[in-house]
Amino acid sequence: MACYTLGIHLYGLALRVAAWFHPKARKWVKGRQNWVEQHRELSAALPENRPLFWFHCASLGEFEQGRPLIEKLKARNRPPLILLTFYSPSGYEIRQKYPQADVVAYLPLDTPAQARAFVAIWQPQLAIFVKYEFWFNVLRQLQKQHVPTLLISGLFRPGQLFFKPYGKPFRRALEGFSHLFVQNEASGQVLSGAGIHQYTVAGDTRIDRVQSIAQQAPEIPAAATFCQSAPVLIAGSSWPEDEACLLPFLNTEFPTDWKAIIAPHEISESNLRNIEQQLSLPCIRYSKAENNPEQLAAARVLLIDNIGMLSALYQYGRIAYIGGGFKTGLHNTLEPIAFGLPVLFGPYYHKFEEARYLVREGGGFVITQKDDLFRTFQQLQHPEAYTAAAAKALSYIKQNQGATQKVLNWIESASL
Repeated sequence: MACYTLGIHLYGLALRVAAWFHPKARKWVKGRQNWVEQHRELSAALPENRPLFWFHCASLGEFEQGRPLIEKLKARNRPPLILLTFYSPSGYEIRQKYPQADVVAYLPLDTPAQARAFVAIWQPQLAIFVKYEFWFNVLRQLQKQHVPTLLISGLFRPGQLFFKPYGKPFRRALEGFSHLFVQNEASGQVLSGAGIHQYTVAGDTRIDRVQSIAQQAPEIPAAATFCQSAPVLIAGSSWPEDEACLLPFLNTEFPTDWKAIIAPHEISESNLRNIEQQLSLPCIRYSKAENNPEQLAAARVLLIDNIGMLSALYQYGRIAYIGGGFKTGLHNTLEPIAFGLPVLFGPYYHKFEEARYLVREGGGFVITQKDDLFRTFQQLQHPEAYTAAAAKALSYIKQNQGATQKVLNWIESASL
């Protein structure tokens, strides 16, 4: 663990140097300046004599996994106080005003001294880590203070550090969790093989979240006006690598009765303009849609230039293309399949449980080039093929719902 702590110190130093040049690193450093004083003030402002549950998420994706449990806890007759911490500036900045959390803050750098100070300030009654976040000095302090600690929506693979011959100190941190709720049987088998048995195969809490979104999605009038009765292809969180395949398809082989909504991962002006320049179809940005009804009616592509709308947009779709599969991180396929949309994505999807299921069962389709996109799109034009794919997509949601309740049952059985 001494090597780990040295690495953490060096990492913090590297970020402080990077802050001179990189905006995200600058936000990371600025958000942790004078954190002890800030956290003491935030803690002192909370009501007394109420239990505090601490949730830690790396960024937005993990927050969406923790969110269903937070909201279930807040719906109790005697809800706990919720401390929500983020590691990433992108998660913190977008969710810093999340109303179900009593405090939203950055987690400090995981040195022994800062871990001791953090746990001493907040004194949580329960700590909940989401998916991948393992900060070993903080975990050690929680264990020393006998704070019940959970992992939810966890995923484990044999090649991870914990399970290496030299990974015993890190494996000990897993042993210190009160309980680990993992997404699949493979993760459970890896833990069991390492002698860790306090786990439950509960599934992914994100599924409960996306199911709730699908049931409560608000209408988006401009999108509804754009789509009208046309079938719609929705491209969610696309990267330039995805657009290199998608945009030529739209220009040359997209059926004339279809429309498309593109929600790029990067919404900088330069990227939006680049997409517009590559499109030969009539296109309008969402921000200009309400004031240009004639252009909206004539457009065949609606370009989304904001953040936070994508999950509700899937209600207007018939097929979804999910970005990130030509890089190393496929984006959220659960949101579209909660609406029963077959999904298309690039070849790098194997780290994602739901994507593997979708490909195996026929609710998801792998695209490596424009010709694949054309062939798959043509295949899904046949009503029987489309109905079967949509049913397989939705079946993953139906089969795997309920992870949040399993965690809640554990919390209640522990009288927390």
